[in-house]
Amino acid sequence: MTVLTKIVCHVLCGIVLVCAHAQAADAPPLWAQVNRITWGVTPQELRHAGELGWDAYLDAQLEPDSAATLPADVQMRIDALSISRIDSTRAYRAQVERQIEIRELPTEQRVEAARANRKTAATRLNEAGQRTAWRALYSPNQLHEVMTWFWLNHFSVYAPKGNIGTLVSDYEEHAIRPHALGKFRDLLRATARSPAMLLYLDNARNIKGRLNENYARELMELHTMGVDGGYSQRDVQELARVLTGLGVNASGKPLKLSAAQRGALVEDGLFQFNPARHDNGAKAILGHRIEPGGMDEIDAVLDILARHPSTARLISRKLAQYFVADRPSQALVNRMAQTFLESDGDIARTLRTMFDSAEFAASLRTGKFKDALQYVYSSFRLAYADMPPIRNVQPVLLQINRLGQGLARRITPDGYPMAQSDWAGSGQMTARFDAARVISSERGRLYIDTSDAPRPELPAASRLVDAYGREGGPFACLAPATLKAIEQAANVPDANALLLSSPEFMRR
Repeated sequence: MTVLTKIVCHVLCGIVLVCAHAQAADAPPLWAQVNRITWGVTPQELRHAGELGWDAYLDAQLEPDSAATLPADVQMRIDALSISRIDSTRAYRAQVERQIEIRELPTEQRVEAARANRKTAATRLNEAGQRTAWRALYSPNQLHEVMTWFWLNHFSVYAPKGNIGTLVSDYEEHAIRPHALGKFRDLLRATARSPAMLLYLDNARNIKGRLNENYARELMELHTMGVDGGYSQRDVQELARVLTGLGVNASGKPLKLSAAQRGALVEDGLFQFNPARHDNGAKAILGHRIEPGGMDEIDAVLDILARHPSTARLISRKLAQYFVADRPSQALVNRMAQTFLESDGDIARTLRTMFDSAEFAASLRTGKFKDALQYVYSSFRLAYADMPPIRNVQPVLLQINRLGQGLARRITPDGYPMAQSDWAGSGQMTARFDAARVISSERGRLYIDTSDAPRPELPAASRLVDAYGREGGPFACLAPATLKAIEQAANVPDANALLLSSPEFMRR
C-alpha cells in the first residue's frame, strides 16, 4: 500500500487524530482557535495571537481595524487591477452598448465580436478572484475575510449568467464586505440593491402585472427564513409584488416619468427602483399589512424578514455549521438566535456567542473538515508564510477552480455546501493530493508577473512540519504514520506535499 493510498484511507474512513492534551477538559490550544477563525494558522499569526491572548485576539478579529493594511506589494497589485480603476457600472454599460453594436455587424463578424465582449466579464471575474485570494492570504483581518466569503456564499450569484461576472467585484466590495461583521439587516438591504443579485434572480424582470417570483422565493427560503420558516406561497407572491420595480438601468438613459413618479425614483449606479414598474397596491406579508410606499415599502419588508425569529435561527444554524459542526446542537443554535434577535441582527455579537460556547471549544478537539477553499488557502498560507508575498495568484485560483469552489461559480442559489460529506469524496481527495504536490514543488510560477520588477530571491524550501518547532503548534501531535511518511520522503517538497495531504491537515 503506497503512502498516498494509506492517507486516502485515513481521510475517507473518517479517522480523527487529535493531540492527547487536546482531549483534556482544559481550554483548547491557541493554534486550534486561530486556525478555525482564519484562512489557516501560520507561525506569524499564531505568534501575534499569543502576544494578545485569545480573548483580545478574538475581539480584534470581531472588530477589525479599518487602518490595517495589506503588504505594500500586494496592495499595489490590487490597485493595478482594472476592477480597481474602472467601476462595474461603466464596464457593464459599455458591454451593453457593444452588444447593441454587434447586432448590426455582418453575420460572420458577430460570433467573434460577441466572444470578445463576453471576455470583459471573464476578465473582471478573474480579477475579483485575484483580489479575494490576496486578501485571504495576507489580510491581518482574517475573520473579516472569512465572513466576507461566508456571506458571498450565502447570498450566492452565478457569474456565467449574462454578464454578471462583470459585476461580481462590485458585489463583493460594496454589498457584502462592508457589512460582513455588521448588522444582518444592512447586509440584506445591500444585496437587495445589488445589480448582480437582481439580474441573477430575475427581479429586474419583476414588474407590476407580470410578476417574477424567483427573487422573492429565494429571499425567503435561502436568504432569511428558511424553507421551514413558516411562510406561505401567498407570502412569496405578496413579497414579489413588494419587490416590483427593483431592477437595473443597463443603458443609463433617463426614464420618462410623471412628476410624482420622479420623486419616488431611486438610482445608484446600475441600481434602479422604477416607480412606474412598482405595484402600489396594499399587501399583506407574514401577518403585516404593507402600505404602498415605494422604496420605503421594500425596506420595511426587508426589516421584517431580517428581524424574524426564523431568520435568526437560519443564520445561527448556518454559522454554527460553518464554524462548529455539520450538525450543531439545537441548544447552541437557540443561544445564537437569541443573541441575534436581542442585538437586532448583530453578526459579530452572534459570532461571539458561538465562539464563547462549550460546543465551539469541544469542536476544536476533533477538528472540522475543510472545504476546498479552506484547504487551498490554508495550504498556501502555511507553505509561503516565510516567503515574500505571492506576486501571481493565478496558480492559487487554478487550484480553487480545480477543486470545485470557484468564485461565483455555483449555478444554484443555495451556495456551496459546507458538510464533510460534500468535500471528502475520493475524487476530491485525489485532486487535493495533486494540489499539495503543486503547492509544494512549483514555487517559481507564483513569482512570475508582467512587471519589470526583478524576481525576489526565495529562501530554500524548508520542512513545514518543523514550522512551529517540535513543542507546539498543530504539528506537535501528528500521528506516527504521518510522521513516518514525512520522515521517509525523498526531499523537502515531497515531505511538504505529504504533510498537506495528511488527515490532520484536512481538518481545521
